[in-house]
Amino acid sequence: MTEHTPIPEGTLIVVADGGSARVFTNVGSKTELKLKQQDELVLRDVSEAGVSGQGPSGAVPKDMSISQLNEATFAKQLAEQLNDDALNNRYAHLVLVADPQTLGRIRPQLHKEVQSRLVRDLAKDFTNAPLEDIQRALA
Repeated sequence: MTEHTPIPEGTLIVVADGGSARVFTNVGSKTELKLKQQDELVLRDVSEAGVSGQGPSGAVPKDMSISQLNEATFAKQLAEQLNDDALNNRYAHLVLVADPQTLGRIRPQLHKEVQSRLVRDLAKDFTNAPLEDIQRALA
């Protein structure tokens, strides 16, 4: 997996931060990246009713704020969704773009099946960036 690995047509591209993710598909070719937005995932606050038991994996430090807990929980939820989708063959290739902290929380939770489909990852926060900026960073 290198920075210039071509991104095949149909690749799932997830652009995330600690609270949301934009999901794209490459509708271009290996030589011309063209992203089409498919979905947007948003963090569900763990302090809301009905979300209990959805906290981050592992022990929660006592000094962790609600916003930090929410970010860690979102990373876990996103990793679980990517794992489920890979195990059910919903995508063949994956590119993961996230701020360094979120990427660091997601990586250890990815199933080996997701890891084998990971074409590239990029430790940058592009969740609020225009589509053109994301395409340029990945081209």
